[in-house]
Amino acid sequence: MDGRSDTNGTKDTPAIEAEDAVDQRLGETVRLLRQRAGLSIQDVANKTGLSNGMISQLERARAMPSIRTLRLLSIALDVPISYFFETTDTADVQRYIVRKNARRLLRLTASGVVKEALTPEGKGQLELYELTLNPGASSGTDFLQHTGEKAGYILSGSLRLWLDNQAHLLEAGDSFRFPSIVPHMFDNPTQQVARAIWVTTLRQTESPAG
Repeated sequence: MDGRSDTNGTKDTPAIEAEDAVDQRLGETVRLLRQRAGLSIQDVANKTGLSNGMISQLERARAMPSIRTLRLLSIALDVPISYFFETTDTADVQRYIVRKNARRLLRLTASGVVKEALTPEGKGQLELYELTLNPGASSGTDFLQHTGEKAGYILSGSLRLWLDNQAHLLEAGDSFRFPSIVPHMFDNPTQQVARAIWVTTLRQTESPAG
């Protein structure tokens, strides 16, 4: 579900300007991380399977990525997906603790998903998020696969989890865990907002020092 679209009807100018600022910051982050890694757009395209045009549009804030796209970019650029999150303005940032008012956000307006980072900044083998999915929100139109594991718990609403082409409708109180190598995606097929805790490990086969 890449590209920019308005799924919530007409928006006022401040809302559009705010979304443009988010897109611009995200594009600049992707470009800086790519350059820091010494990679060309073609290199990133080869690593992710995304087209040169898509990566160029993302860097120029001409397209809004899906969660799947950001996951592919995070793997190619060797950074946690939380590197793409908005930085917090609060001074209450700690090494091992995340206060509620210090959560970093990732707003994927085209996908209808908001991710809040529940783990501190920096690299680690475990990522913890709170997901908010608007009606019709999705992780993207394609399945994703990578090393590690994923697990989660549905806080409210309904989340449809697709595992290897099989759909599982999860309700509040349901939970899950699966190897991330299993083709997966998720969406919210209902008319109610859904919230979930989402856990990801990226490098199951590597040692902590790896």
